[in-house]
Amino acid sequence: MTAVMTQSEAPDVPDAYVELQVATNFSFLRGASHPEELFEQARVFGYTALGVADHNSVAGIVRAHVAAEEHGVRLIPGARLELTDGTVLLAYPTDRAAWGRLCQLLTRGHKRGERQDFTLSWTDVADLGAGLILILSPQADDPHLAKRVQRLRHHVDRHTHDDGPVGYIALTRHARPGDIPRLKALEAMAADAELPTVVTGDVLYHLPHRHILQDVVTAIRCGRTLETLGDARELHRDRHLKAPEAMAGQYADFKGALGRAAEIARRCRFSISNLRYQYPTETELSGETPHDTLKRLVREALPRRYPVGAPKPALAQLKHELDLIGQLDYAPYFLTVNTIVRQARSLGIVCQGRGSAANSAVCYVLGITAIDPVRSGLLFERFVSAERREPPDIDVDFESDRREEIIQWIYRHYGRARSALCATVMRYQPKGALREVGKVFGLSDDLIGQLSKHLASALTDGGLLQERAGDLNLDLTDRPLMLTLQLAVEILNFPRQLGTHPGGFVLTRDRLDGLVPVQPAAMEDRQIIVWDKNDIEALKFMKVDVLGLGMLGCLRRSFEYLEQHYRTTMDIATIPAEDPQTYAMIRKADTIGTFQIESRAQMSMLPRLKPTTFYDLVVQVAIVRPGPIQGDMVHPYLRRRDGLEKPDCPSPELQAILGKTLGVPLFQEQAMQVAIHCAGFTPGEADQLRRSMATFKFTGGVSHFKTKLIEGMVAKDYDRDFAERTFSQLEGFGSYGFPESHAASFALVAYASSYLKCHYPDVFCAALLNSQPMGFYAPAQIVRDAREHGVEIRAIDVNRSRWDCTLEGPPGQRQMTVRLGMRLVKGLSNEYAARLIGNRTPLYDSIDDVWRRSDVPVSALERLAEADAFRSLGLDRRAALWDIKGLADTPLPLFAAADVGRNRPEPEVIEPVFRLTPMSEGGEVVEDYNTTSLTLRAHPVAFLRQALQARKIISCGDLASRRDGQRVSIAGLVLMRQRPGTAKGVMFMTIEDESGTANLILWKDRIEAQRPIVIGASMIACHGTLQREGDVTHIVVRTLEDLTPLLCQIANDTPLGHDSLKITARDFR
Repeated sequence: MTAVMTQSEAPDVPDAYVELQVATNFSFLRGASHPEELFEQARVFGYTALGVADHNSVAGIVRAHVAAEEHGVRLIPGARLELTDGTVLLAYPTDRAAWGRLCQLLTRGHKRGERQDFTLSWTDVADLGAGLILILSPQADDPHLAKRVQRLRHHVDRHTHDDGPVGYIALTRHARPGDIPRLKALEAMAADAELPTVVTGDVLYHLPHRHILQDVVTAIRCGRTLETLGDARELHRDRHLKAPEAMAGQYADFKGALGRAAEIARRCRFSISNLRYQYPTETELSGETPHDTLKRLVREALPRRYPVGAPKPALAQLKHELDLIGQLDYAPYFLTVNTIVRQARSLGIVCQGRGSAANSAVCYVLGITAIDPVRSGLLFERFVSAERREPPDIDVDFESDRREEIIQWIYRHYGRARSALCATVMRYQPKGALREVGKVFGLSDDLIGQLSKHLASALTDGGLLQERAGDLNLDLTDRPLMLTLQLAVEILNFPRQLGTHPGGFVLTRDRLDGLVPVQPAAMEDRQIIVWDKNDIEALKFMKVDVLGLGMLGCLRRSFEYLEQHYRTTMDIATIPAEDPQTYAMIRKADTIGTFQIESRAQMSMLPRLKPTTFYDLVVQVAIVRPGPIQGDMVHPYLRRRDGLEKPDCPSPELQAILGKTLGVPLFQEQAMQVAIHCAGFTPGEADQLRRSMATFKFTGGVSHFKTKLIEGMVAKDYDRDFAERTFSQLEGFGSYGFPESHAASFALVAYASSYLKCHYPDVFCAALLNSQPMGFYAPAQIVRDAREHGVEIRAIDVNRSRWDCTLEGPPGQRQMTVRLGMRLVKGLSNEYAARLIGNRTPLYDSIDDVWRRSDVPVSALERLAEADAFRSLGLDRRAALWDIKGLADTPLPLFAAADVGRNRPEPEVIEPVFRLTPMSEGGEVVEDYNTTSLTLRAHPVAFLRQALQARKIISCGDLASRRDGQRVSIAGLVLMRQRPGTAKGVMFMTIEDESGTANLILWKDRIEAQRPIVIGASMIACHGTLQREGDVTHIVVRTLEDLTPLLCQIANDTPLGHDSLKITARDFR
């Protein structure tokens, strides 16, 4: 057995053939194999090295690096450069400095060509080509080949190197007649130019059968079908990786060129593992090291966190953390995050660190996080470990609508040469794969729509795919259809393009593009590196996550309203803790609009878990997750909490770790502590256990830890059955388990939002409406919930409303009134609203007055009239619209009479005054929804109650008097549909009528049987069985009816062209 060679060792490569022209699927719709597939096949063939050169990119090079190390085949990293004159060069850096220049070349090409194009010339190559070995890859029938050879010759003359040639010409067979004579002629041309030749295979995929997929991705890239692909289709049908022996046979006439591939491989000593990340410099005082600065800042911040003195455990933890941070040289990272957080707070932006950073006492004292890890017993090794030696990863949430301010400040502060966001890799998912591949095979749009709608979820399940296809009467023997389904499966998870990470910044001390190429992002004023967060993690680079959390903006607005209207100063840190009234509200699942505990699943759990303390809320946030559900932890925890079952903690060590969660491991930190204290794992091994559980289905790597954990527990006198049961639980939640620190951070925001909803529902309602879109609930449900809590809501009004929803009432009043803002009016811009508000002193007294003074177009006035915003002028919708009909944005020359004083013409026509027929109440409700998505009038279903009673349909409110197991029929508007990935195909749906809401459970077979109604209906009738457990009530659906047509009956006299109520449900996973 041969030893596995790591890239970092990079020993001399023997004189066996080395393939130097390999494109992966990170050549984006050119290559047809993953890097992992290519390196696995290279190992099978006995390759010692493989050169990867993707199309104007190194986006896939880190994945290739990881695969190369796994398979013991050395990666030679490079790129395929396509110059503006049509020249194709394979560029391979010989050392670290040359890699930096290659990255700068790629950066220059992408920045100059903007996002979609790549613009690079020979001049650029001459500027930055030192240390690069360039291989000219001649294209078939190139009339300018001689000129390209001479350009390469000139480049070689400029960049001679003692180690050997820097320019080569590739000899590649195209499996066409005349290949040998063509290559002989090319070899002669190279000899005339005194340039050596080298054999390359020009590989696009790892196995021969992938040539069909390669045709498909080419057709997708060109926007054609296979039939019309023409010359763009690859005629060279053997672009797969071949064994070195096969290459030697095919190129027997070119042995010198064949051997030069190994020579080039020997000279390319650069490895991706040679890259070393350098932190930005953040010292504040001359003579201070970064670690000195960090220690000083911690000392200075201690009194703010511990006004009466820090307890001894906290001081001990801080010393431990600072010592380890110094040992690992991570102080610059903490200083960088601290700098960003301080800047945000100086701008009045609410922010909070979360995730594993909340395990750190240093982060807590500096104010980066808000949870005291010492008091909460959180594990620092989950965050930083001497064994892992991986940079810590701190996620910081900022207000969503102000996060861009921080992003642009980072670019300015650190400079665009040293800062960029990570990329995300946009990959083919089932629906997109079916659409794109279906087009390639010429399927009709209707058929493609059917496939993506009905077969996407079954694409990788052969049996279910057959069943669904049968339901649609599809002929799976039809070749285009069969190939579409087959190749859609093959293209799944193929990279399509690079996107932009929401906020993962990479910041460096020196130029970033000397480390990795940088290119413009799709969003203006942003740039990205070409590697994603997984690549960054593999290379152990620092990343700062600047993320957005909408609720933080809602909290900031709430705090501002509290100070403005109630003279109360409050923030997240000073909200009264452990408030009994707040927990009483939470236990009743009265949590619409709050953070994290507002989903149907969370609201169903709240009355069962019955939180009474902050830690209960931490558990609540964590337990309604795929991990605890898959690990069968929810029911044991609830039974133990209710006293129906005793916690199972057979040792003091386990009691200390699992006692607070009643013997059930709910958090990743607990899994690690069990491994450390009960099975003899080191902290580093415990973290490896956590990571391996996340991927055990794919790697099988968890089996080693299973044996170690079970045998380790048995060696410490735990019962083997108990040890195996413990491991099964940990294995069950794997990657889905919440870190306790993350749950605690989210629980703090959940508590803060709940406190505000409980004690200041007026404030919370206004702030929440101004933070939309956000969360599970639409403005209609937020307003309805506030009114049920006693909050008075006033309609949008041209004389009273601002852009945002506001609070009205004198200071000191027990509760303010919420005035809806113009932001809720569909089709009205902020700019026009600002003009209306800025010009309404004195208040408007007529439509004509508004039109003259506001300087907004007639269309904006029409949007306000449709939203019934002129009531303060004594005008209802119809009257306001009638008055507006006589106005125009520009005067007609024949009739216009200029109003010089007010810069507006007189109305064109003087309309006669007469009384318009009032709109019906139902018509008003329809228009309210269609123009503002909510109504302050009666609920739409109230108008249909008589018709529903005739169908023996009861109201949602009537469910309280029905018994468990009783068959019931109810109806309502569909508010939301939620289909969690771990619910085994079950969907949860919420409907609403005039009396309240009801929660429906649809099993998988019911969804399939009535899919059009489930997905498309705005109003449904549900016939099913009432299921009640304590205070939690659901209806298990037997059948559904689409009652959307009934909505048309609410108003048939609507004057604005609307013939039905437009309500869109919110869909969640």
